[in-house]
Amino acid sequence: MSYRLTPNILVTGTPGCGKTTTSELLSRHLKDSRYYNISDFARDNKCYEGFDDARKSHIVDEDKLLDHLEPLLRKGGAIVDWHVNDIFPERLIDLVVVLRCDNSVLYDRLAARGYHEAKLQENIDAEIMGVVMQDAVDSYAAEIVVELQSNSTEDMEQNVDRVVMWTDAWLKQHPKGVTNERDDKGEDEDEDGSGSDGAEEEEEAIEGDSDDN
Repeated sequence: MSYRLTPNILVTGTPGCGKTTTSELLSRHLKDSRYYNISDFARDNKCYEGFDDARKSHIVDEDKLLDHLEPLLRKGGAIVDWHVNDIFPERLIDLVVVLRCDNSVLYDRLAARGYHEAKLQENIDAEIMGVVMQDAVDSYAAEIVVELQSNSTEDMEQNVDRVVMWTDAWLKQHPKGVTNERDDKGEDEDEDGSGSDGAEEEEEAIEGDSDDN
């Protein structure tokens, strides 16, 4: 049985919500972390199964992607940046950060990227309906999913500080690491069998003061 000594963090959200900026800031603050921008990772490892002419983007082969990524996640310390969040094995993800953005801010960001109107509106609609957040709460335990506003540079810096605090709490709570496997009951446990004990301390660290944003 293998263990990871540092947590894996998934940073997700609608395109334009600041995932890459947040992830890059996190990688600078978290010692020995490894940042994976999945769009770049899929391209570099040729994890494509076709091209979507309507969206003008490649279609990611998720099975091939996971074949390449899972061995890296098992080492721990990964910061994963992608707008899709429901394909990663729950047993290998310790925190899911869902970034949210006001519609007017998101519109301006996507327009600045040159998104055509149909693609821009599709992403705005997805943000309004909370599609990414819903996928996250459907795919992972509630206690590891956190929703954070990401409308400004200040928001992003505060979010990074919160995740760093959460990571410190995680490391204290799991000094022997956590297993990369799933037990017979379908629950992940620490090496010492403590399971999810301490989740409240970690959740308090990431949520911080709700008046900050």
